[in-house]
Amino acid sequence: MRILVIEDDAALCRQIANALIDGGYAVDTCGEGTEGEFLGATESYDAVVLDLGLPGMDGLSVLREWRAAGNAVPVVILTARGAWTERVAGIDAGADDYLAKPFQMAELLARLRAVLRRSSGHAAPQLTCGAVVLDPRSNRVTRNGEPVSLTAHEYRVLAYLMHNMGRTCSRTALSEHVYARDMDRDSNTIEVFIRRLRRKLGRDLITTERGLGYRIDPPVAEAARSTADG
Repeated sequence: MRILVIEDDAALCRQIANALIDGGYAVDTCGEGTEGEFLGATESYDAVVLDLGLPGMDGLSVLREWRAAGNAVPVVILTARGAWTERVAGIDAGADDYLAKPFQMAELLARLRAVLRRSSGHAAPQLTCGAVVLDPRSNRVTRNGEPVSLTAHEYRVLAYLMHNMGRTCSRTALSEHVYARDMDRDSNTIEVFIRRLRRKLGRDLITTERGLGYRIDPPVAEAARSTADG
């Protein structure tokens, strides 16, 4: 999963980025509103942490530009402005959550996990498919209750597929969501990560759709409930 942090306080931006990287995310950062608006409009992100008081273009304007263009990326507004009227303005502009400074990093991470769950249609804090369980709170993956050791990129590929359970994800989409912007992206390496995940978690977990990409199917009971609800 890939996160964009738009924050003009360089020290705070680094702290947030480091916490997110430790949390298993690929992270891009910028400290200016115009550049941030461009990145959010042209790159693939799973969520954005957006400060309001930005140089160049303020955060509310950035958010309004995205929403007007149909960009539905989940956004957590992060700002020193604590007045309830500004919180309302942020939510009305299309923010998914709001966190006032100063804040605890653990709370920001929890709020990000929540908006990511909601955006992908998951209610439970853990992502489960058969014997495989991924817990974003601890970056822990287990199979049949036993911990499984994954590299950072293997974890990101698995997390993206499990957040998008039931959807076929192309190699290009996967590479866009597991690598930060300043890293060399090679969609061919995705096949390597898929092969390793199958070796560690079972060959039947990930389905290959030839010419289209890869998919993790939801458990049969969940799929049956979704069909009945529809």
